[in-house]
Amino acid sequence: MSFGDGGAATAAAIQASSYRVKFRRQEFLDLVEIARPNIIYHRKRMHFFAYDGFVMYTFECTDEDFRTRIIHAIEFSNHPWAE
Repeated sequence: MSFGDGGAATAAAIQASSYRVKFRRQEFLDLVEIARPNIIYHRKRMHFFAYDGFVMYTFECTDEDFRTRIIHAIEFSNHPWAE
């Protein structure tokens, strides 16, 4: 499959809707065990990953809570992609 300009952004958007689901710490950790994401993203106080068509997130965890790779993001937005 070949992506033109903006194709990567479109592919990422297909994996997760604009809906976000917020969890308390323990429920988020339980979901991480179920989903087994390869990457968890971190921005300011928020940890998040895409699963089951949604963005799952919490404000109650630290990087040390996870055994998977943490990627530190510089922005989190639900606005349409623009450079």
